[in-house]
Amino acid sequence: MSIQNMSFTTILALAALNVGSPALAQTQGPGGESPTPTSEITLIDEEVAKVSGGNHTAALRWHTSSDFVNAVTAGATDEFERLGIEVVATTDAAFDAAKQKSDVETVMAKNPSVILVLPLDPTTSAEALRPAVEAGTKVVLLSNVPADYKHGEDYVAVVTDDLFQMGKQAADALAAAIGNKGKVAWIFHDAQYYVTNQRDNAFKTTIENDYPDIQIVAEQGLADPARAEEIANVLLLQHPDLDGIYVTWAEPAEGVLAALRSSGNTHTKIVTLDLSEPVALDMVQGGNVAAIVADQAYELGRAMATVAAYGLLGKEAPPFIVAPATTVNKENVAAGYQESLHRDAPQSVLDANQ
Repeated sequence: MSIQNMSFTTILALAALNVGSPALAQTQGPGGESPTPTSEITLIDEEVAKVSGGNHTAALRWHTSSDFVNAVTAGATDEFERLGIEVVATTDAAFDAAKQKSDVETVMAKNPSVILVLPLDPTTSAEALRPAVEAGTKVVLLSNVPADYKHGEDYVAVVTDDLFQMGKQAADALAAAIGNKGKVAWIFHDAQYYVTNQRDNAFKTTIENDYPDIQIVAEQGLADPARAEEIANVLLLQHPDLDGIYVTWAEPAEGVLAALRSSGNTHTKIVTLDLSEPVALDMVQGGNVAAIVADQAYELGRAMATVAAYGLLGKEAPPFIVAPATTVNKENVAAGYQESLHRDAPQSVLDANQ
C-alpha cells in the first residue's frame, strides 16, 4: 500500500504484524503466505450472473482519505457495479483505530454482504470486525490481518502490493540511473512493519546479487520521516561522492531531496517508492529523482471486490493476493499515474513534462 499516506503512529501500530525482515525471493504475506497475482483473481460469466442476482451490498471501511484510497475505492466500486453489488457505506477512520471500531456499528446497521477494510490495529480490528464475521459478512482485508483471524473462516483473503517487486524495480531503476556502477546509500524504514521491510530488503538484495559494481556504502535506518533531511545531510557529509540514494518511501524522499538541493548536489540520484507530487515534479524536471516505483492501487480495489464475490459464491480464495508494481519515470509519468491511481498526474507534473 501507499506508505506516504499513512501516519508515523499508524505505521508503528502495524508493526505487530511483521514477520521479520529476512531477504526474500518473493513477496510473503503477514503470516508467511505465498503470493497469488491479482491477474489470477477472475470470475467466469456464470459466476458473475449468480452474484449479480443475489441482491448483495458492500461497505468500504478505510483507514484514511488519500489518492491511494480514492484509487482503491474506484477499482472496487467499478468492479462491484459490474457484479451488481451496491456500495451502501464508505467510512474514513482518519487513522484512528477507535473510530474505525465505531464505524463498524454504523456499517453493520446496513447489513452489508461484504466489507472491504484495511485494519489499523490488529487487536482493535479483531474485536471491531467480530460482529461482522459472526453475522456471516464476507470480510476482505487490505494489507493487514486482525489478531488471530484465520483465512477462510474469519476473512476471505488479504490483498496488497507485490512488495518484493517494488524493491527490486527500485534497485533496477537506480542502477540504470547511475550506469550500473557506483556508490549508493540505503535509507530503510527502521521499524518492524512487513510492508516496508520486504520492499526495503528487496532493494538491498537485488543490488547485492545483481549489480556487482554497485556498492552500498551507507545504511541508515529511518524511524521518523521528519528526520529524513537531517539524516541525508549527515550521509552526504560522510559520503560526498554518493551516486545514488534509495529512500524507503516518498515522504522522507522529499526530505532527502531538500538536503541535496541545499548542498547544491545535482549528481546524486534518488529512487523511492509511492507517488508524490513534489518527488514526481523533480523527476520530470530532470532533477535528482530518477524514478518512483508505485503500486497499482486501482487494481488492488478491483481484486478486493472480485475476492468478495468469491466469498459470496463459497469459492475458495488464495490467502494472499498481490497487485503488480509500476516503475514511473520522466518518459512514462502520465501513463504511470493512470496505471497506478487510475487518474491523471498532477497538473504541475504534466505542465513541467511538456
